[in-house]
Amino acid sequence: MNACRPTPRSLTPVLGGLLAGGLLLAAGPAAAAKITIACGDGGAADFCPALAERWAEQSGHEVDVVTTPQSATEKLSLYQQLLGSESGDIDVLMTDTVWPGLLAPHLVDLADYLPPDATEGFFPAMIDNNTVDGRLVALPWFTDAGLLYYRVDLLEKHGHAVPETWQQLTDTAREIQAAERAAGNERMHGFVFQGRAYEGLTCNALEWVASHGGGTLVDADGQVTLDNAGAAEALALAASWPGEISPDGVLNYMEEEARGVFQAGNAVFMRNWPYVWSLANEEGSEVAGKIGMAPLPHGPEGESVATLGGWSWAVSRYSEHPEVAADLVAFLTDPEQQKAHAIRFGRNPTRQALYQDPEVLEAQPFMGELYDTLLGGVPRPASVTGEHYPRVSNAFFNGVHEVLAGDATAEEMLQRLEGELNRLGRRGW
Repeated sequence: MNACRPTPRSLTPVLGGLLAGGLLLAAGPAAAAKITIACGDGGAADFCPALAERWAEQSGHEVDVVTTPQSATEKLSLYQQLLGSESGDIDVLMTDTVWPGLLAPHLVDLADYLPPDATEGFFPAMIDNNTVDGRLVALPWFTDAGLLYYRVDLLEKHGHAVPETWQQLTDTAREIQAAERAAGNERMHGFVFQGRAYEGLTCNALEWVASHGGGTLVDADGQVTLDNAGAAEALALAASWPGEISPDGVLNYMEEEARGVFQAGNAVFMRNWPYVWSLANEEGSEVAGKIGMAPLPHGPEGESVATLGGWSWAVSRYSEHPEVAADLVAFLTDPEQQKAHAIRFGRNPTRQALYQDPEVLEAQPFMGELYDTLLGGVPRPASVTGEHYPRVSNAFFNGVHEVLAGDATAEEMLQRLEGELNRLGRRGW
């Protein structure tokens, strides 16, 4: 394996302090092309650097890996600055499922560089999501849906079933938290989730609202659906959690902060993505063998709703080697690499056949059960709002954060936000 080395090409000042963690490096043997890829945040579940190095060794090309911010909001801001300046510093970008319409003008049509059958085997809806105006701007890498994690041992100990409604979760979390603290674990919390003002809070809050029958922010016809009793009820209940069944710090939690508390054994319930299952059950984890997963709770008359997530790979229009970059994208998303990603890290494949693969199901038994959840998940309103989606999401998660922090009531915020989004929508999604 080649030693890591600094990239000889300095990134533009646009990157500034956003490139958290600096540069990770993976070099292949000297070759005709050098490709720079923007991976994840360099954390434990980031398989991108290893796969990029594997591609370099097999292809004979060279690859530099740049880590990007953990926050999807900050990652998008970084991409927009780079692509807006037509910078060629990044060839391959890891893109969120809600970004294709926004970034499409800056991305190549992968169909120009890949064989005609390159999209076969993927979930059709995911290919549709990544196709903008007839152009295939990204290939899906892994997909996600929100899930409820729970402590099997604590529910059994205190005589509770897995909650089916958000109110049941609230009551059960409060009771077990109190009992565990009385028994000596002062750090026990009832429920942790992603409460920071960023895209992850949009995902959480959409699940709360939609599962209370409160709509999906903007419906398929472009109508804003926020100011209603179901949405207000959902957010009012969520506002009761911080400082009660959730730590005050939950208002600054992203995925990894929530996982850290839960995996340390200090939470009864957690909302997170499927990748946590493998990490929480690793040797040395405080909760290994003690946890279960279930669909998220719902409102009193609603149904369980899981926000769909996931990431894809795209090639910048400003790449000097788009054909080589597209080859790296095809490698990262091929069945072999997705299978390894699923087995090692619990990432949900975007190729349907892998959900029946015996080795995948042996390593990650929950994946077979997730298939229906993934098919029935609710998307964020990115397609209908197009390039305006970041403003819609920013307004929503900032408003929800106000409610969680006690700075506004749910009714006040929703009424104000509906007016703001209607004004934006009238100018044309």
